[in-house]
Amino acid sequence: MMIDTGTTGMLFDAFQADALTSQDQLRELYPQPNPHALRKEIDYLTEQTRALIGCSSLVFIASADADGRADVTPRGGPAGFVSVLDERTLVIPDATGNKRLDTMHNVLQTGRVGLLFLIPGRPTTLRVNGRACISARPELLAQLTPVGKPPVTALVVHVEQIYPHCPKSLMRAHAWQPEQWVPADAQPASAEVTLAQLNLPGLTVEQIEEAEQESLRLRFE
Repeated sequence: MMIDTGTTGMLFDAFQADALTSQDQLRELYPQPNPHALRKEIDYLTEQTRALIGCSSLVFIASADADGRADVTPRGGPAGFVSVLDERTLVIPDATGNKRLDTMHNVLQTGRVGLLFLIPGRPTTLRVNGRACISARPELLAQLTPVGKPPVTALVVHVEQIYPHCPKSLMRAHAWQPEQWVPADAQPASAEVTLAQLNLPGLTVEQIEEAEQESLRLRFE
């Protein structure tokens, strides 16, 4: 199929025109999953998955608004910054950030999140999906591990699905193998990306770099 890419916004429409539209069509292209891949999804935290969360210093939070617009955002902190209250309840403290509150706005609208826990240097990932709410209860916030300044709120997650992934994706990506990483000068710098996004006359890369450094210096304030 020849695709005309000359018109902005038309490329996706071209793919959507003959895209798959049913689960039956999709399943025709793939073999059935291994029974263990289905069986290992459960709705509570085991001793082992609680330990994995306690070792994790990085979690990605997926959410969507009432119209289905999706968002994924990272949250990081010291290992164990995500608290496990019981076998079905997790708490993620608010952290210093850009104050857009995208995840929180989405949770207020839909009350649901998906989490992906990572442990730097290890190929293990853990997926958690469930209901979510935002709490400002003082006695809860007082027992959490702060990330930066004390949390203003916390994201409370009720576990409905928990699934340990095999390590293939991180192994394929050579995620923790520095010798396989793209050289730093092969990618645009953070300030260059931001400058292109802002598109403000007179703003320079140097000014953005200075602002980024200041933001990092004040990350705990």
